[in-house]
Amino acid sequence: MSDAAIGAASRAAAARALARIRFDGVSLRTALPEAGAGLDDPRDRALVEATLFTVCRRLFRGEALLNALLARPLPRAQREVHALLLVGLTQLDALDMAAHAVVDACVGATRLLRQPRHAGLVNAVLRRFLRERAILEQRISADESAQFNHPPWLIARLREAWGEDADAAMLAAASAPPLWLRVNPRRATVAACAERLAEAGIEVHRCALPPHALRLPQAPPATALPGWDEGWMSVQDGAAQLAALAVDAQRGQRVLDACAAPGGKTAAMLETADALDLLALDIDPARNTRIAAGLTRLGLTATLLAADAAQPQDWWDGRPFDRILLDAPCSATGILRRQPDARWHRRAADIAVLVAQQQRLLDALWPLLAVGGRLVYVTCSILPDENARQIDAFLARHPDARPVPLDDRFGRPAGAGCQRLPGEDGMDGFFHAALQRR
Repeated sequence: MSDAAIGAASRAAAARALARIRFDGVSLRTALPEAGAGLDDPRDRALVEATLFTVCRRLFRGEALLNALLARPLPRAQREVHALLLVGLTQLDALDMAAHAVVDACVGATRLLRQPRHAGLVNAVLRRFLRERAILEQRISADESAQFNHPPWLIARLREAWGEDADAAMLAAASAPPLWLRVNPRRATVAACAERLAEAGIEVHRCALPPHALRLPQAPPATALPGWDEGWMSVQDGAAQLAALAVDAQRGQRVLDACAAPGGKTAAMLETADALDLLALDIDPARNTRIAAGLTRLGLTATLLAADAAQPQDWWDGRPFDRILLDAPCSATGILRRQPDARWHRRAADIAVLVAQQQRLLDALWPLLAVGGRLVYVTCSILPDENARQIDAFLARHPDARPVPLDDRFGRPAGAGCQRLPGEDGMDGFFHAALQRR
């Protein structure tokens, strides 16, 4: 197969996946493995992955450019051509790839997508972008969604909540994140892990916070890192690592991780406290299987159970927990750089539904906590309705609850908890609140 044909194949694969994400509501996480399945060269698979993540991070900008370039929108029957144009524009606009190679490959991809009659359109649109880039930039400059790559409703809510800090948070959410590692102190020290990575030619930064963290600006796939198979480290953003600090589990305590998948916070608690009686709960049996595999690699053990945390009558044995971690389902507005398709799929009406679900979980789990015990509520959201206001409402309903102060390691004060915005200290946006039962 010629280089041109290989280039066309990777663009066609990216366009098929993007059409499913953009028009069918399929998640990037689901579409990505299928997109690379037909590509033999790992470099082509890496290009498809980089392209899809970048398109999704900049989708509002891409759509604004495409609307300015097309005389009229393409019909839904040409949705893969629409997606192919977004792929080409993103590779020219953000990935800084050779213009002739991108244009030629995208034109060739129309045949693989069984849309050869649109080859001329693809060629004309991409070449016009290259000629008129400065003019197009000016034309879309007033479009705030194109500037910040967030929907208008979310821009308004974030500015209401965070004022002038909202714009920086939105711009950070459109950038590629570093790779954060959590070193497993039962298998290695942070210093030894950093040295081993550096010896392999991988740039690595030590972090004062969290205590077991390393940050890699760029890295190969995590499973290819030296020490991975020996359980030296796991992938977990720095802000997510702080949850185990907030829980502060002590030796021998009975602990519940109520929404445990993918298992990073379960593992972090087990790595730093001895002899925990830890129950990791998730409603999806398949996700529990993945949690088990991760714990095995790290040399850790926990009790795993597939059940609905909001229905404790179906699974609780009546013994109270000393610690409960509720990493609640949320809007994911704090991790858009890692789940960039959420900015497109999430709707304003979803927030009220999520708030109600979070409330049900909090109220269902609170009676399971021992007197004097601690419940830690965590979300990867930056919306006050899911965070500070949610906890304020909980405290009003439960007079036997009192907030446990968290220090500035967890971010800025936000009601009874702390909020970190995307990009602060290189971390994702997270909310943490700790509550003690008295």
